[in-house]
Amino acid sequence: MTFKNYFCVAGYFYRRCVAFTLLFFFAAVNPLSAQTENLKQLLERGQKNYSLLKAKRAEVSSSTERIEAAQTEYLPDLIIGHQYTYATGNNVEGAFLPNGGSALSPSGGIRPDNIYVGAFGSLTSSLFNWEIVNFGRVSANINSASAENKKNEADYENELFQYKVRLADNYLLLLASQYLTKVQQQNLKRAEVLVNTIRAQVNAGLRPGVDSSLANAEYVKAKLLLLESEKNEKIYEYRLCELLEDKQDSLTIDTMNFFSDLPKPAALESSNFSSSPLLKLYESSIELSKARGIVIRRSFYPSLSLTGAIWARGAGISNQDQTYRTDFLSGTNYQVYNYLAGITFRWNLTSYLRIRNDFKSEQFQTERYQYLYQYQLNLQNREMAEAEIQLSVSLQQAELAPVQLKAAQQAYEQAKARYESGLIDLPTYQLSLNLLSRADADCYIAYASAWRALLMKAAAAGDLSLFLNQVN
Repeated sequence: MTFKNYFCVAGYFYRRCVAFTLLFFFAAVNPLSAQTENLKQLLERGQKNYSLLKAKRAEVSSSTERIEAAQTEYLPDLIIGHQYTYATGNNVEGAFLPNGGSALSPSGGIRPDNIYVGAFGSLTSSLFNWEIVNFGRVSANINSASAENKKNEADYENELFQYKVRLADNYLLLLASQYLTKVQQQNLKRAEVLVNTIRAQVNAGLRPGVDSSLANAEYVKAKLLLLESEKNEKIYEYRLCELLEDKQDSLTIDTMNFFSDLPKPAALESSNFSSSPLLKLYESSIELSKARGIVIRRSFYPSLSLTGAIWARGAGISNQDQTYRTDFLSGTNYQVYNYLAGITFRWNLTSYLRIRNDFKSEQFQTERYQYLYQYQLNLQNREMAEAEIQLSVSLQQAELAPVQLKAAQQAYEQAKARYESGLIDLPTYQLSLNLLSRADADCYIAYASAWRALLMKAAAAGDLSLFLNQVN
């Protein structure tokens, strides 16, 4: 092998290696650029990443912890404390009121003269309080916390359902807009071929100059329609990326069976919307309001508590001869020890007026949620009736759309041949061209509308499986 041949072979392999390396690099940098994702994959990904759903799940976890907190009310209170003080020990007979809930303990014996010399003191105490009878107040708090947890779970399920409906609808809209963009691209190609052909014929004197102007106007119109379709496609793409919380600029989605099959009318197992997440949310709101009403009513009930305490007291003032010792250690040595045990009955009778009004207020809230439930039920009945009509009409339109497209294709071919033969003018030919473009778009729109009508029916029924079971 000559040196020149060897150099050519080496250069060939070098170029192949460089090309392979660049291909591998771009595939590694953007591994998802060519990855096609279908609707079910996007639903799973969005359910994990969407921030609003994460917030709802956090709210459910928070209410779960509140149930645990409410259950701890059965436990007794055990309070221990220790303090060091420096104070005088003057005292006088008579009663006194606490200062805003804080009682200043009178200390020392009764003397004819005040002694302003302070002494150190100490106190160690342990207080035990157990509410052994509360007439169902604690259990009402637990039931209210459980009802709130169920309401938050229903809120999450409803938000998840609405999210899936929005994502599926945007998926269909993006898919339809992508196909409409392809239709406009084909329309632009046909217009471009037509304008080039007519321009050449006009230059050769075979066609009048007005045909060139009309063809050029049709070409510009086709470009405008393509730009509009590309704009709509990008808008729906951004909306879908927002629902996925995806930072990438584009998505490659699978057409699945949306433009190859028509949906079948889905039959409902029941007509009472028992699976509707939104109705379940209103039901749980009603139960929560009722549980809160019980809590308010039982907060008026009395309580019976078992109380116990032990404490030890030290002071720099002797309990033998009232002598003062101002050093710190004299005040920390305990001089007396005490214990206490008893049963306490408490009942705030004057709280009845406030509690009565609070209870009535909560009853109106319960009534409000019942009206909202009935309103939503009526709304879903109307939406279901509309969805049934929409689905029926959309299926009929989707079955007729291919017939229209086939007829438009035949009319276009015939018009094209007649125009080239000089039997018809250009406006008539352009009319068949526009009819073909519109029929092609109508076919995709009809199929997308049929699937969106099924999605609307599933949304009205509150059961997305009516839609997803037919998606392949």
